[in-house]
Amino acid sequence: MGHIIVNEAEQIMDKQIKVLDKGFVRLVDYYGNDSRIVQSARVSYGEGTKTVREDKMLIDYLWMNEHTSPFEQVVFTFHCKLPIFVARQWIRHRTARVNEVSGRYSVMKEEFYSPSEDMISFQSKDNKQGRSTDEVPAELKQKVLDIIKELNDDSYRSYTEMVESGIARELARICLPLNLYTEWYWQIDLKNLLHFLRLRLDDHAQYEIREYAKAMAEIVKKVCPYTWESFEEHTLYSTKLSRTESNLLKELFSGKEVDKNKSCFKSLAKKLPFVVEK
Repeated sequence: MGHIIVNEAEQIMDKQIKVLDKGFVRLVDYYGNDSRIVQSARVSYGEGTKTVREDKMLIDYLWMNEHTSPFEQVVFTFHCKLPIFVARQWIRHRTARVNEVSGRYSVMKEEFYSPSEDMISFQSKDNKQGRSTDEVPAELKQKVLDIIKELNDDSYRSYTEMVESGIARELARICLPLNLYTEWYWQIDLKNLLHFLRLRLDDHAQYEIREYAKAMAEIVKKVCPYTWESFEEHTLYSTKLSRTESNLLKELFSGKEVDKNKSCFKSLAKKLPFVVEK
């Protein structure tokens, strides 16, 4: 099997998928698709020895049983424009190859992320890293937006003054805030990309990085639709139970009385609320 062309992917190649107010995700290149995964798994067989239905079943079997090495044969290269604070969360996924624009060599553009009013929230009282669902008064939302704009204007003005005065760019950039937009090329294999998406599509992930994950998910669906279907079935929309939770579930089904104040019961109730309520 030579270089694989996926018509659906070719139609979106080099086209920007808009994310947030000024960001984007762009598919630069891809290597392989579902067929490449099948070929890798059936290394001793040639192409065409199985039907499409059997190929789909094999991919499902591989992903369901965590035989993930064939998925590493598929590689994506993305061009992303994103706020620096999103990039700092993103870079924690250390399984990719990254090349980011350098503020030492380039003059950074005056492009800052500003959240929409409906994304301005209070700090959650029961989640140290999340937002509350309580409504923020309109006047406070506007105050937040005004503060952000003032900080953006002041910081970029200071940055420009230093650059124009001949101060080294690597020093001048230190006054720029985390909502400044940066750009990078991000290359990753499919196995690790799906791990990234499992975490960053979760409702508990920060809204801003979740929007980038959604854009990437749309690209993966076009390149590897069978794999994406298995990923949704067995990972994205599935629930994993610990041994303690599994044992507790058995007790519930057997009609035994359980201590509902235990932490394991509370965690099980979050994962399977309809079952536990019964």
